[in-house]
Amino acid sequence: MFEKGDFIVYGNTGVCEVKDITTLDMAGAPKNRLYYILSPSHRKESKIFTPVDGNKTVMRAVLTKEEADVLIENIPVIEELWVGNDKLREEKYKETMRSCDCKDWIKIIKTLYMRKKERIAQGKKTTAMDEKYLRMAEENLYSELSLALGIPKEQMEEYIIKCIAKV
Repeated sequence: MFEKGDFIVYGNTGVCEVKDITTLDMAGAPKNRLYYILSPSHRKESKIFTPVDGNKTVMRAVLTKEEADVLIENIPVIEELWVGNDKLREEKYKETMRSCDCKDWIKIIKTLYMRKKERIAQGKKTTAMDEKYLRMAEENLYSELSLALGIPKEQMEEYIIKCIAKV
C-alpha cells in the first residue's frame, strides 16, 4: 500500500502523487472500501479516485535514483519493438504502454526513432499513430526519470543522450 505523499506510476496516466487515502461518500461506492486520491503530475487540477485494492490498472512505485541510473545505463542494450504487420502495430504499442514498464517505454521510443529515420530516408512522413505513441512513451518515461533524478523533464532527453555517450 502506498502512503499519502508518495509518487506512483498509475497506468497510462503516468506519474501521480497520492494526495489522500480515504473512503468515498458517494452513491454506489462501498462505505468501507479505501481509495487513493491521485493527482497526475502533468494535470495538477485533475483528480483520480481508484480503489487501494484495485487491480485493473497497474500501480507501482516510481523508480529510485539508483534504478533510474541503471535503466539509463542499459538503454543501449534494450531491444527495439519490431512489429512487421501495420495492422498489429498499434495494438502492440497499446499493450506495451499498458505494462507501465520503463524498459517497455524505451522499446517504443527506440522503435519509433528508427521508424522515423527510415521513413524520412524514404521521403515519407512519420505517421500520426507513431507520433502519438512516441509522445506518450516519452511523457511517461521522462516524467518518471525527472522525478527520480531531480532533473527537469524538459532536460531529460539531453541528459539521457549525454549519459549514453559516456558508456
